[in-house]
Amino acid sequence: MPGRGQELVVMAGLQGSGKSTWVREHLAGTHAVVSKDHWPNARRREARQRRVVAELLAEGCSVVVDNTNPTPEDRAPLVAAARMAGAGVRAVWLDTPLVTCAARNDAREGRARVPPAGLYGTARRFVPPSTAEGFDRVDVVPAG
Repeated sequence: MPGRGQELVVMAGLQGSGKSTWVREHLAGTHAVVSKDHWPNARRREARQRRVVAELLAEGCSVVVDNTNPTPEDRAPLVAAARMAGAGVRAVWLDTPLVTCAARNDAREGRARVPPAGLYGTARRFVPPSTAEGFDRVDVVPAG
C-alpha cells in the first residue's frame, strides 16, 4: 500500500543543467534515486527504468527519476506509474541556459561527458514540463 506523502519526482533539464547535484542536495535522503545512467551498458534501459520505478512505488518508496526527460512523451509513462501507485507526482525543471550546460559538459571527463550532438539534440526536443501533462505541480529551478 503506498505511503501517505509518497511521491514520484520527475527531473527535467538538459545534460549539465545540474539535475544530479540538485537531487543529491534535496532528495537523496528521502527518495530512491533512479537513473538510466546507473545502467550504462544495459539493453532496454527505458524498460528497466519503468520496471524499477514501478517496483519501488509498489513498495511504498518515494522515487526521483534523474534523467533529461525532455518531452511530454518521455514523461508520460512516469506520470502514469505514479498515478497507478496512488502516489503524487511532480516535475522539477532545472531551467539552465544551453550555454551553461555546454560549458559544464565540456568540463566533464570520460563517460560523464555527453557528445555535443546529444546535448544539442536534447535542447532541440526539450519541452518544459507542465501540469497539463498530469503533474500535481511543476517546480522550476532557475540557473544557479
